[in-house]
Amino acid sequence: MLVFFGGVFSVVTYLLARRVCLRWSALLVAGLVSISCLPYRFLVMHNWDSTLWASLSLYSAVRLLESRRSTPACCAWAFGAGSFASLTFLFEQSKGAGLVLGLGAGLVAITLAEGRRSPLRGSPLAGLLAGLAWPLLVTFAWFGAMQGLSPMLRGWYWPLQHYSVVNRVPYGYQNWSDITRESLFGSGSWSVRLLTVVAVSPCFLVPVLPLVALALMVYWISRMWRQRAEPAKCAYYVLINATLSGLLVSIVIARADIVHFMYLEPLFCLVLAWIIDGRHVPGRVFRAVRPLLNAVFATAFLAMSLALLLRTVNAPYQVETRRGAITMPGRDTVVEYVQARAAPGEAILVYPYLPLYYYLTATFSPTRYEYLMPAFHTIQQSREMISQLASQRVRVVLFETSFAEKIPTSWPGTPLTAIVSDPVADYILQNYRACTVLQSPMHWRFLFMLRKDLACS
Repeated sequence: MLVFFGGVFSVVTYLLARRVCLRWSALLVAGLVSISCLPYRFLVMHNWDSTLWASLSLYSAVRLLESRRSTPACCAWAFGAGSFASLTFLFEQSKGAGLVLGLGAGLVAITLAEGRRSPLRGSPLAGLLAGLAWPLLVTFAWFGAMQGLSPMLRGWYWPLQHYSVVNRVPYGYQNWSDITRESLFGSGSWSVRLLTVVAVSPCFLVPVLPLVALALMVYWISRMWRQRAEPAKCAYYVLINATLSGLLVSIVIARADIVHFMYLEPLFCLVLAWIIDGRHVPGRVFRAVRPLLNAVFATAFLAMSLALLLRTVNAPYQVETRRGAITMPGRDTVVEYVQARAAPGEAILVYPYLPLYYYLTATFSPTRYEYLMPAFHTIQQSREMISQLASQRVRVVLFETSFAEKIPTSWPGTPLTAIVSDPVADYILQNYRACTVLQSPMHWRFLFMLRKDLACS
């Protein structure tokens, strides 16, 4: 499935870039996207799904602008743009809201500038609104029929109260610990350090691209209003840069770290395609340095991709899990130990945060939570988990003792009061005995614990 996503991302990036770029520059950027995007975060999750819908929505909106002479085609593309935007919102609310904000702002700016020549009038506008509406109506109708409308709305509202607070980080945050920074830049020869800088430089470049898009949106809107450029070209740049700016807002509101920028790299790299192509970038200085910039961009993304792929291909450890054999970058003692002592389908607790072990060992959480984190969840939810642990008499707990060490790096916005008081951890330590210390491939420490009325084997 992820390979399919990568193929669609590359194709859509190429098709969008090809509207104003030469074929070679569009192909180059599409290739860089295909080898650097998914390997950076090769996980099945909603962010890739929502990025897929967002890419298709933007492509449909561009085709809407290009099909203005054909009313049926214009209506079809408008319906597609609205439908994919609505699906983006359903899969990931912040990204969908940013996409709708950006698309709406771009289309409104184009409509105000072009007046009667705007494609977004009459039937196409109705098609766009119908596309936005039907996925939401189907979702609300289904949850209403299942008596789940109120919990759904509470689930949508929950991240506004909790997720953003815990995940507040500086713009372009790299999630590097002191140990990681030291291993990347503080050791090895100067040639190795230089190669490391080149390989990680895209991590600093990608967050800059939407800022460039924000500036370009202002530039092309002003040109469109002064009518100093071709209307079709102006409309293209205004629509795409406005959409990228809306997506930037969604990242800043949620979590502005490099991981979330990489989730939208297929769209943000359109700015990189324009820079590499260079035909619509003014300035003598830029034209002089453009070949050097292109070489630097290509080398940096290739170096990062090579490092990511080699890390995966050359993973030295193989572990047999109940889901099949997997390779890991470090030695894992958790999976083997848990599989030897917990039956498939058994309810165990992995606390506080690594639900992947449930999947790998074919076990399940005894509560309705896959994980429960300080400050992200409430005291009431902690008490609910404790109640479920007690009522079900859960036999095994996999307790990560090193989790507090990750909080300053991964969730620096977590209030100290939430770390000091952890009712679930207190309950586990009072009612479970530690049998052995286990270690994940990333050197995270776990205690394999049994209820105190059971003996360690």
